[in-house]
Amino acid sequence: MLTKEKIQKTIQSLPENPEIELVIEKLLLLDKIEQGIKDVNEGNVYTGEKVRDKLGKWLK
Repeated sequence: MLTKEKIQKTIQSLPENPEIELVIEKLLLLDKIEQGIKDVNEGNVYTGEKVRDKLGKWLK
């Protein structure tokens, strides 16, 4: 989850008059990165072996 501080830092790093789409894009990207880091830390990821196994089943 994004904190107010991280949102503020992201917005402050943007150009002076950004398009709203750019603001939304940056915040969504930051949120997805945060979620990915959380998933890795909690072990909610697939190993390379498991991905290959699942992919092999899908392609049959």
